[in-house]
Amino acid sequence: MEIQENIINKVAQSGLVTLDPAAFYPEGERVVYDIKDNLFMELILKEKDFREFVKGHDWTQYEGKYVAVTCTADAIVPAWAYMLLANRLAPYAKEVVFGDADVLETVLFVKSIAGMDVELYRDQRIVIKGCGDTPVPVSAYVELTKKLTPVVKSLMFGEPCSTVPIYKKRD
Repeated sequence: MEIQENIINKVAQSGLVTLDPAAFYPEGERVVYDIKDNLFMELILKEKDFREFVKGHDWTQYEGKYVAVTCTADAIVPAWAYMLLANRLAPYAKEVVFGDADVLETVLFVKSIAGMDVELYRDQRIVIKGCGDTPVPVSAYVELTKKLTPVVKSLMFGEPCSTVPIYKKRD
């Protein structure tokens, strides 16, 4: 019994602050809109047909969602087609980006991280958590590193019991 009373939690006493990148995950449904469904034989965009589709489509179904607009077909799609989609989606969607689901996640994390108050971490020893239940794109780790490096005392990756040093301020 006496042995357990003398156990010291050195991690708790280390002064490390753990930052979970998943905290920057914006909740909400993600949707990928693939313009290939609007192409004739998945090859050609017919302007008249496309404009009729854009005009008649129910865009309210994207209300409150995060939308990535892409084309998975091997076709040349003019920029104005994506612009028309963005114009129709913008009033309803929380966010519209050009790209696939990975690009959407990157944009959402970067925007969320951009709003963080880095002063909360000034002169702190920070560990950016490396794993969790929420998938975090590498771009989020890069963005956090860029934001925190100018203000923190040290920056590490991983878990408090096993970290990889990233940055340490010189005295």
